[in-house]
Amino acid sequence: MNTERTNVEHRMGGRQLKKIILQLLQGGDFAKGLEEIRRMPPRQAVNPLFSFLCSLDEQVKWRAVTAMGKVVADLAGSDPESAKVVMRRFIWQLNDESGGIGWGCPESMAEIMAQNERFAGEYGCILVSYLQPEGNYLEHEMLQRGLLWGIGRLAHTRPQYLPGAVAFLPPHLDSSDPHLRGLAAWAAGPLDGAKTIKKLRQLTDDPGCLTLYRDGRLIACSVGGLARGALETQLEVR
Repeated sequence: MNTERTNVEHRMGGRQLKKIILQLLQGGDFAKGLEEIRRMPPRQAVNPLFSFLCSLDEQVKWRAVTAMGKVVADLAGSDPESAKVVMRRFIWQLNDESGGIGWGCPESMAEIMAQNERFAGEYGCILVSYLQPEGNYLEHEMLQRGLLWGIGRLAHTRPQYLPGAVAFLPPHLDSSDPHLRGLAAWAAGPLDGAKTIKKLRQLTDDPGCLTLYRDGRLIACSVGGLARGALETQLEVR
Protein backbone atom coordinates (compact mmCIF):
# COMPACT_ATOMS: atom_id res chain seq x y z
CA MET A 1 0.00 0.00 0.00
CA ASN A 2 1.47 3.38 -0.94
CA THR A 3 1.61 6.50 1.24
CA GLU A 4 -1.11 8.26 -0.75
CA ARG A 5 -3.54 5.40 -0.18
CA THR A 6 -2.69 5.30 3.52
CA ASN A 7 -3.41 9.02 3.84
CA VAL A 8 -6.71 8.64 2.03
CA GLU A 9 -7.73 5.83 4.40
CA HIS A 10 -6.73 7.98 7.35
CA ARG A 11 -9.28 10.60 6.22
CA MET A 12 -12.09 8.27 5.17
CA GLY A 13 -15.24 7.78 7.19
CA GLY A 14 -15.94 4.77 9.34
CA ARG A 15 -18.46 3.33 6.89
CA GLN A 16 -15.97 3.40 4.04
CA LEU A 17 -13.25 1.86 6.17
CA LYS A 18 -15.60 -0.89 7.35
CA LYS A 19 -16.43 -1.74 3.73
CA ILE A 20 -12.76 -1.92 2.76
CA ILE A 21 -11.87 -4.09 5.74
CA LEU A 22 -14.74 -6.46 4.98
CA GLN A 23 -13.48 -6.85 1.42
CA LEU A 24 -10.01 -7.64 2.75
CA LEU A 25 -11.41 -10.21 5.19
CA GLN A 26 -13.36 -11.86 2.39
CA GLY A 27 -10.54 -11.78 -0.15
CA GLY A 28 -8.93 -14.83 -1.68
CA ASP A 29 -5.46 -13.82 -0.47
CA PHE A 30 -6.03 -13.13 3.20
CA ALA A 31 -2.31 -12.93 4.00
CA LYS A 32 -2.08 -9.93 1.69
CA GLY A 33 -5.34 -8.52 3.03
CA LEU A 34 -4.08 -8.83 6.59
CA GLU A 35 -0.96 -6.86 5.74
CA GLU A 36 -3.13 -4.12 4.24
CA ILE A 37 -5.24 -3.98 7.39
CA ARG A 38 -2.08 -3.72 9.50
CA ARG A 39 -0.94 -0.72 7.44
CA MET A 40 -4.07 1.18 8.43
CA PRO A 41 -4.03 3.40 11.56
CA PRO A 42 -4.60 0.77 14.25
CA ARG A 43 -7.11 2.71 16.32
CA GLN A 44 -9.20 3.25 13.19
CA ALA A 45 -9.11 -0.42 12.20
CA VAL A 46 -10.19 -1.71 15.62
CA ASN A 47 -13.83 -0.55 15.52
CA PRO A 48 -14.70 -2.19 12.17
CA LEU A 49 -12.95 -5.37 13.30
CA PHE A 50 -15.05 -5.37 16.49
CA SER A 51 -18.21 -5.41 14.38
CA PHE A 52 -17.01 -8.37 12.31
CA LEU A 53 -16.45 -10.51 15.42
CA CYS A 54 -20.24 -10.95 15.39
CA SER A 55 -20.38 -12.01 11.73
CA LEU A 56 -22.50 -15.05 10.90
CA ASP A 57 -19.94 -15.82 8.18
CA GLU A 58 -17.48 -18.06 10.02
CA GLN A 59 -14.59 -17.16 7.74
CA VAL A 60 -15.14 -13.42 8.23
CA LYS A 61 -15.49 -13.83 11.99
CA TRP A 62 -12.30 -15.85 12.40
CA ARG A 63 -10.29 -13.69 10.07
CA ALA A 64 -11.45 -10.69 12.10
CA VAL A 65 -10.10 -12.45 15.22
CA THR A 66 -6.74 -12.96 13.50
CA ALA A 67 -6.64 -9.37 12.28
CA MET A 68 -7.64 -8.03 15.70
CA GLY A 69 -4.76 -9.96 17.25
CA LYS A 70 -2.23 -8.51 14.84
CA VAL A 71 -3.58 -4.95 14.93
CA VAL A 72 -3.79 -4.70 18.72
CA ALA A 73 -0.39 -6.36 19.15
CA ASP A 74 1.02 -3.77 16.73
CA LEU A 75 -0.73 -1.04 18.70
CA ALA A 76 0.75 -2.38 21.95
CA GLY A 77 4.19 -1.79 20.50
CA SER A 78 3.56 1.85 19.62
CA ASP A 79 0.84 2.89 22.09
CA PRO A 80 0.46 0.39 24.95
CA GLU A 81 -2.20 2.39 26.76
CA SER A 82 -4.47 2.45 23.71
CA ALA A 83 -4.00 -1.30 23.33
CA LYS A 84 -4.99 -1.76 26.97
CA VAL A 85 -8.14 0.23 26.31
CA VAL A 86 -9.06 -2.35 23.66
CA MET A 87 -8.43 -5.20 26.12
CA ARG A 88 -10.59 -3.48 28.72
CA ARG A 89 -13.31 -3.15 26.11
CA PHE A 90 -13.29 -6.92 25.61
CA ILE A 91 -13.46 -7.44 29.37
CA TRP A 92 -16.37 -5.01 29.67
CA GLN A 93 -18.27 -6.74 26.85
CA LEU A 94 -17.99 -10.01 28.80
CA ASN A 95 -19.35 -8.35 31.95
CA ASP A 96 -23.04 -8.94 32.63
CA GLU A 97 -23.44 -5.24 33.39
CA SER A 98 -22.44 -4.30 29.84
CA GLY A 99 -25.74 -5.52 28.43
CA GLY A 100 -23.83 -7.14 25.57
CA ILE A 101 -22.98 -10.74 24.79
CA GLY A 102 -19.28 -10.52 24.06
CA TRP A 103 -19.20 -12.47 20.81
CA GLY A 104 -15.61 -13.02 19.70
CA CYS A 105 -14.14 -11.37 22.79
CA PRO A 106 -12.43 -14.37 24.45
CA GLU A 107 -11.04 -15.46 21.08
CA SER A 108 -9.69 -11.98 20.34
CA MET A 109 -8.17 -11.55 23.79
CA ALA A 110 -6.36 -14.87 23.37
CA GLU A 111 -5.17 -14.02 19.87
CA ILE A 112 -3.75 -10.71 21.09
CA MET A 113 -1.97 -12.52 23.93
CA ALA A 114 -0.64 -15.11 21.52
CA GLN A 115 0.90 -12.24 19.56
CA ASN A 116 2.12 -10.18 22.55
CA GLU A 117 3.83 -11.85 25.51
CA ARG A 118 3.59 -8.80 27.76
CA PHE A 119 -0.19 -8.81 27.43
CA ALA A 120 -0.25 -12.58 27.98
CA GLY A 121 1.44 -12.02 31.31
CA GLU A 122 -0.98 -9.27 32.22
CA TYR A 123 -4.29 -10.72 31.02
CA GLY A 124 -3.83 -14.50 30.95
CA CYS A 125 -5.24 -14.90 34.46
CA ILE A 126 -8.32 -12.93 33.43
CA LEU A 127 -8.94 -15.34 30.55
CA VAL A 128 -8.66 -18.24 33.01
CA SER A 129 -11.16 -16.55 35.35
CA TYR A 130 -13.88 -17.03 32.73
CA LEU A 131 -13.51 -20.79 33.27
CA GLN A 132 -13.84 -20.59 37.03
CA PRO A 133 -17.24 -21.10 38.71
CA GLU A 134 -15.96 -18.93 41.56
CA GLY A 135 -14.55 -16.37 39.15
CA ASN A 136 -16.07 -14.68 36.10
CA TYR A 137 -17.61 -17.87 34.74
CA LEU A 138 -19.20 -17.59 31.30
CA GLU A 139 -22.51 -19.47 31.33
CA HIS A 140 -23.51 -18.99 27.70
CA GLU A 141 -22.55 -22.12 25.77
CA MET A 142 -21.51 -20.25 22.63
CA LEU A 143 -19.25 -18.00 24.69
CA GLN A 144 -17.80 -21.11 26.33
CA ARG A 145 -16.86 -22.37 22.87
CA GLY A 146 -15.03 -19.12 22.18
CA LEU A 147 -13.36 -19.21 25.57
CA LEU A 148 -12.14 -22.78 25.15
CA TRP A 149 -10.76 -21.88 21.74
CA GLY A 150 -8.98 -18.96 23.39
CA ILE A 151 -7.58 -21.17 26.15
CA GLY A 152 -6.38 -23.58 23.47
CA ARG A 153 -4.83 -20.83 21.38
CA LEU A 154 -2.84 -19.52 24.32
CA ALA A 155 -2.04 -23.03 25.58
CA HIS A 156 -0.42 -23.84 22.24
CA THR A 157 1.64 -20.63 22.23
CA ARG A 158 2.25 -19.43 25.82
CA PRO A 159 0.95 -22.09 28.25
CA GLN A 160 2.88 -20.58 31.15
CA TYR A 161 0.37 -17.71 31.24
CA LEU A 162 -2.66 -19.92 31.94
CA PRO A 163 -2.28 -20.52 35.70
CA GLY A 164 -4.55 -23.30 36.89
CA ALA A 165 -6.59 -23.42 33.68
CA VAL A 166 -6.28 -27.19 33.24
CA ALA A 167 -8.19 -27.83 36.49
CA PHE A 168 -11.33 -26.36 34.90
CA LEU A 169 -11.22 -28.34 31.64
CA PRO A 170 -12.57 -31.76 32.83
CA PRO A 171 -16.23 -30.61 33.08
CA HIS A 172 -16.05 -29.49 29.45
CA LEU A 173 -14.53 -32.82 28.45
CA ASP A 174 -17.77 -34.37 29.78
CA SER A 175 -20.05 -31.91 27.99
CA SER A 176 -22.93 -33.07 25.79
CA ASP A 177 -21.75 -30.53 23.20
CA PRO A 178 -19.07 -32.00 20.90
CA HIS A 179 -17.68 -28.51 20.27
CA LEU A 180 -16.96 -28.08 23.98
CA ARG A 181 -15.51 -31.59 24.33
CA GLY A 182 -13.31 -31.15 21.28
CA LEU A 183 -12.09 -27.66 22.12
CA ALA A 184 -11.36 -28.67 25.72
CA ALA A 185 -9.39 -31.66 24.45
CA TRP A 186 -7.39 -29.47 22.07
CA ALA A 187 -6.69 -26.99 24.87
CA ALA A 188 -5.60 -29.74 27.26
CA GLY A 189 -2.74 -30.98 25.08
CA PRO A 190 0.03 -28.58 26.16
CA LEU A 191 -1.18 -28.35 29.78
CA ASP A 192 -0.65 -30.58 32.83
CA GLY A 193 -1.60 -34.07 31.63
CA ALA A 194 -2.21 -35.44 35.13
CA LYS A 195 -5.45 -33.47 35.31
CA THR A 196 -6.94 -34.63 32.02
CA ILE A 197 -5.23 -37.79 30.76
CA LYS A 198 -7.93 -40.18 31.99
CA LYS A 199 -10.77 -38.25 30.35
CA LEU A 200 -8.79 -37.74 27.15
CA ARG A 201 -8.27 -41.50 26.88
CA GLN A 202 -12.02 -41.97 27.25
CA LEU A 203 -12.60 -39.60 24.31
CA THR A 204 -10.22 -41.14 21.78
CA ASP A 205 -13.04 -42.89 19.91
CA ASP A 206 -15.56 -40.06 20.29
CA PRO A 207 -17.14 -39.48 16.84
CA GLY A 208 -18.50 -36.03 17.67
CA CYS A 209 -17.76 -33.47 14.94
CA LEU A 210 -16.71 -29.83 15.13
CA THR A 211 -14.84 -27.20 13.16
CA LEU A 212 -11.57 -25.85 14.58
CA TYR A 213 -9.95 -22.62 13.44
CA ARG A 214 -6.23 -23.17 13.43
CA ASP A 215 -3.30 -21.76 11.47
CA GLY A 216 -5.68 -19.48 9.59
CA ARG A 217 -7.97 -22.28 8.39
CA LEU A 218 -11.28 -23.77 9.41
CA ILE A 219 -10.65 -27.51 9.83
CA ALA A 220 -13.27 -30.25 10.22
CA CYS A 221 -12.28 -32.40 13.21
CA SER A 222 -13.60 -35.16 15.42
CA VAL A 223 -13.50 -35.06 19.20
CA GLY A 224 -11.63 -38.36 19.14
CA GLY A 225 -8.99 -37.03 16.79
CA LEU A 226 -8.42 -33.97 18.96
CA ALA A 227 -8.22 -36.14 22.08
CA ARG A 228 -5.62 -38.39 20.45
CA GLY A 229 -3.65 -35.32 19.36
CA ALA A 230 -3.79 -33.92 22.88
CA LEU A 231 -2.43 -37.15 24.34
CA GLU A 232 0.42 -37.10 21.84
CA THR A 233 1.18 -33.48 22.73
CA GLN A 234 1.22 -34.33 26.44
CA LEU A 235 3.79 -37.03 25.79
CA GLU A 236 5.94 -34.56 23.85
CA VAL A 237 5.91 -31.86 26.56
CA ARG A 238 6.76 -34.20 29.45
